[in-house]
Amino acid sequence: MGVMKGAIGDAILTSIWIFIILTLRIVSTEVALFLGLQPFSLAGLFITTILNTLYVLIISFIGRVLGGASFNPSTTVSFYTAGLRPDSSLASMAVKFPFQAAGGAVGAKTLLLVMPAKYKDMLKGPFLKVDLHTGAIAEGVLTFTHNLFILFIMLRGPKNPFLKVYLLSVATVATVALVIPGSGFTGPSMNPANAFGWAFMNNKHNTWEQFYVYWICPFIGASSAALIYRSLFMSPTKQKKA
Repeated sequence: MGVMKGAIGDAILTSIWIFIILTLRIVSTEVALFLGLQPFSLAGLFITTILNTLYVLIISFIGRVLGGASFNPSTTVSFYTAGLRPDSSLASMAVKFPFQAAGGAVGAKTLLLVMPAKYKDMLKGPFLKVDLHTGAIAEGVLTFTHNLFILFIMLRGPKNPFLKVYLLSVATVATVALVIPGSGFTGPSMNPANAFGWAFMNNKHNTWEQFYVYWICPFIGASSAALIYRSLFMSPTKQKKA
């Protein structure tokens, strides 16, 4: 796949992902209430996990249709650093990341346009709530943890693709547990394209805060997760091949 074709595919997939993932809280809350359950109970968490599994299956299928497109720059960096994306290069990522960021902005804008007014207060993107360096460290650590989960499940998890997707969803929901402490710092985002989309909506996309907290530090966290995974779980032979 040509770099530009891949970048366009990334933009399309990112816009779709940002659009649907931002509805997760709303849909899971409505389903839980319909079933007479508390949204923030264990049962509500299970509903969120099942819904997220469906979301991941949908986005995985669309990604394959688009030729292996991706929607999160941080996971692209972690897989590249781990040697799992031989078709990627620093040059190709430099082309793709702006397209993913644009996709994030399109997804967020489209969702805000079509979402009923009563739900709009549940649509809040990440933003810095502490000083710059504290927020940067928090976002980097959370992105590191998130990507380490993903690498472990993808490479050492079950062979069954549906079970693997379910575990990825569990890991994503488990990362939501990280959102609880992280929400007091940066939101958090753990996806630079998502952060950019919301920053663009608020005309804060071209600030040092946006790039330092939501791009640079997540990239450091993602690449660190890949390096640690390689040192702990990949044999020297596989590392040389990678």
